[in-house]
Amino acid sequence: MRTSNRFSAMAAAFIGLLAILLAAPATARSVIDSAGRTVEVPDTISRVFAAGPPASILLYVLAPQDMVGWVRAPRAAEKPFLLPSAQALPELGRLTGRGDTLNLERLLAAKPDVIIDFGTINDTYRSLADRVQAQTGIPYLLIDGRFQNTPAALRLLADILNVRERGEKLARAAEEIFTQVDQVLAQVPHDERPRVYLARGPEGLESGSRGSINTEIIERAGAVNVVEGLREKGGIVNVSPEQLIAWKPDTIITLDPAFRRSVADKPAWAPVPAVRDRRVFLAPNLPYGFIDAPPSLNRLIGLTWLLHTLYPDKAPGNLRDQVRAFYHLFYQVEPNDADLNRLLDSTGG
Repeated sequence: MRTSNRFSAMAAAFIGLLAILLAAPATARSVIDSAGRTVEVPDTISRVFAAGPPASILLYVLAPQDMVGWVRAPRAAEKPFLLPSAQALPELGRLTGRGDTLNLERLLAAKPDVIIDFGTINDTYRSLADRVQAQTGIPYLLIDGRFQNTPAALRLLADILNVRERGEKLARAAEEIFTQVDQVLAQVPHDERPRVYLARGPEGLESGSRGSINTEIIERAGAVNVVEGLREKGGIVNVSPEQLIAWKPDTIITLDPAFRRSVADKPAWAPVPAVRDRRVFLAPNLPYGFIDAPPSLNRLIGLTWLLHTLYPDKAPGNLRDQVRAFYHLFYQVEPNDADLNRLLDSTGG
């Protein structure tokens, strides 16, 4: 009887200790994010919330197994280009950017170990990160989303999430794409590089000023962004047909299929050299835009596409093979020929 009581007491003590251990927070470690903030994060991270669309893509390519959900759930046309396990994740909304749709109660219900944001680093985003972290107790990390910082961003977040091997592989692939661009541009004198206009919207009269995040990729590809001297609102500017004619772009990149189909029939656009010479190109957009929708790692394959579009006689390799390889490495899917046809065959001028 005494032995039985002693055993019961030991069992109860063990169960109590186990409950304490399970309830205790994971061992923490300090990391420094791109804003220079020291943030305490769990030693083991398995649930991550992305604050906005660029962060969502960064997280997906690095550690899809750690995602708690999407900012915006994938649409039917996008799903073939994403892992089946990620396709079914819930739509949670966004904390940052225009149309933020997530309240803190829903964020807490998702039980993330950390929150990440990937993009601009400024006082506004620092303040948001500090406020949300203070209100929820969830570590909030800011990752520098400048295009040229992509390899460093991959390595930083991979280190935080303990997926260093994958992060290094992706970072090196990004560096190879940048190197390839520089090798092509070394063959093209500045005065021979294309003058490009980015046409957004069905009328094509929205664009991004030189130096904006919306046109960063076009300028990284060595092209001259003709839009300058206009006041930006959220990175986007409104353009008049008269301004466009005066700028004389020889190439137009558009994100809108309707504009691509109709521009040749628009009298106001007839004097534009790019329209006259049939150099209007529709950027691919599955599962994400190749130019700026959103401005995240999807722009890496957009850079490869721009090389083949702007410098077809100098771009190395086969575009279809390069797209297939990128999707295999970054999105972890194998697009078939039909998928590649749908993605690329309607983009020409």
